[in-house]
Amino acid sequence: MLKIRGLSKRFGQKAAVDDVTLDIPAGSFIGVIGRSGAGKSTLLRMINRLIDASDGSIQFGDVDVTRLKGQALRDWRSDCAMIFQQFNLVGRLDVLTNVLTGRLNHVPSWQALLKLWSADDKAIALAALDQFDMGQLAAQRTDSLSGGQQQRVAIARALVQEPKMILADEPIASLDPRNTRLVMDALLRINRHYGITVLCNLHSLELARGYCDRLIGMAAGKVVFDGLPGELTEDVARELYGLEAGDVMDDAAPPVLVPGMAPEIAQLIQA
Repeated sequence: MLKIRGLSKRFGQKAAVDDVTLDIPAGSFIGVIGRSGAGKSTLLRMINRLIDASDGSIQFGDVDVTRLKGQALRDWRSDCAMIFQQFNLVGRLDVLTNVLTGRLNHVPSWQALLKLWSADDKAIALAALDQFDMGQLAAQRTDSLSGGQQQRVAIARALVQEPKMILADEPIASLDPRNTRLVMDALLRINRHYGITVLCNLHSLELARGYCDRLIGMAAGKVVFDGLPGELTEDVARELYGLEAGDVMDDAAPPVLVPGMAPEIAQLIQA
């Protein structure tokens, strides 16, 4: 379980995240919702330790995440994979190599620098791509792909890290409706089939209600709602979204559940 206690982040006099306390059970699919500037991205970046907290603590099991340094911090970032809105891929490299960078914490540095990836590492990366229908593009330059394809490559890269948790920071913000569904289905598949905890920042309440089993609503850096999607009232939605509340309270169609992957692929990635 991830335990967050009194977590705050200040930039000058402004509190981007203000005294947040949460318990995140293993295997959850949690949507962090709210308008831009609510503190959602700052919260995820503190959990991943891309930025340091001003106050409070983050505890994962018996590990004090807020105190990690050096190799222990690198290990945590491998266990707590991050998916970004802008993909953070190397466009001039092929798809397979981008996914293989997710294995960096599992191989010696010299081996990665020389691109001497083992057959097992390549098989793991290809298996991850295959389950997101991207295996046929493994040799293609990443910058030639569509936005939705690039985000699926980023998700495959996160999966081969063998993480305990995935933090997705607005992963669908720049995607069209079809690719939005594909990316959200991919995150749901990871959560359901591997039991990996997913925290996903979303603007769309419709998508959050359709995919997530718990919603955390933030406004002005504070948590103003924490509960089941069906418990989110129109009043709370207005507090989160202001004038947008009428647009975001529409019922969402349930997501299409993804069929189970082949057992040999699951075993390969979990090995």
